[in-house]
Amino acid sequence: MIRNLLFDWSGTLADDLPNVLKAVNGMLRSAGAVALTREEFRARFRLPYTEFFEEVLPGVPLERLQQLYLEHFPHVHEGVTLLPHAAEFIQYAAATGRRMVVLSSAPLPHVSAQAEALGLRDAFEILRCGVIDKRSEIHTLLAELDMAAGETAFIGDMRHDIDAGKAAGVLSIATCTGYETAETLLTAEPDLLVRDLSRLPALLGDLSGKDSAYPVPTVGALILNAKGEMLLIRTHKWSHRWGIPGGKIKRGETCLAALEREITEETALTLQDIEFVMVQDCIEPSEFQRSAHFLLLNYIARCAEAQPQVVLNEEAQAFQWLPLEEALKMDLNIPTRILLDECMRRKLVS
Repeated sequence: MIRNLLFDWSGTLADDLPNVLKAVNGMLRSAGAVALTREEFRARFRLPYTEFFEEVLPGVPLERLQQLYLEHFPHVHEGVTLLPHAAEFIQYAAATGRRMVVLSSAPLPHVSAQAEALGLRDAFEILRCGVIDKRSEIHTLLAELDMAAGETAFIGDMRHDIDAGKAAGVLSIATCTGYETAETLLTAEPDLLVRDLSRLPALLGDLSGKDSAYPVPTVGALILNAKGEMLLIRTHKWSHRWGIPGGKIKRGETCLAALEREITEETALTLQDIEFVMVQDCIEPSEFQRSAHFLLLNYIARCAEAQPQVVLNEEAQAFQWLPLEEALKMDLNIPTRILLDECMRRKLVS
């Protein structure tokens, strides 16, 4: 059963081909080369894009290629539209509890701005963008997000997307809405080939399997620094509200090991003086990006670093160290406010 969906962006969800063609032709003209027609570009363009540019602009270093592309790309999201049925499919995937991630070669600033303008940013856990070779990156992504290959599909519009899906052992789905034709896509032998995304709900179905009946155990910590200030992070997964860092417990992992791993991954901090506070039943939280049932194991801890330097991963957008009085004024997600109330009741914070 497919529970996780990885999406290519350009040509799969968003129609940015006119903008990409303008950028590429601007690069060609600046080098004194002949511009490409739309048909010529579609026939010649391929991923990894380094191979394409070695053909049309040989010898130009990768860093310079990326710089030129950004210089010639039109306004980041102006003129970029959703492809037919993309919005409906995203709504279906969210309603059926699927996890959704973008894996794209397009630059992160472009995809992030376009997704925001098109009203899709909150649908995705992560935007993994600027990827040159998806065949290697997909393994890292699945491991980071603890996604089982047998429960995951990669949807894309190019042979490279299909190759990446096959390399990771996930279901490869090709859509004919983008940069390569059905005939070209078929040469990569995708598991599924669809005209557009409208066919996929009937093929994927809902998530009524037995495993979906069980809640997901997670760990999180209210982290204090030497001044007694607490760390709050803001994430789109919880409707851009502020909360504590944490994540899922992996199979074979103790709760404390999971907590220490998640905090390191999400903040680069090391914990000490860890104390269990409470467990929360979190059933269908209205703030969360999708249907879910969590068991939240909440802890309080101090960071071991004398001068903590927080380094967020891509799951969070911002962080703050705040005293209790200021923290209570923030737009907190409900589980974090419940945890703070319990910590105050037990005089663990002041």
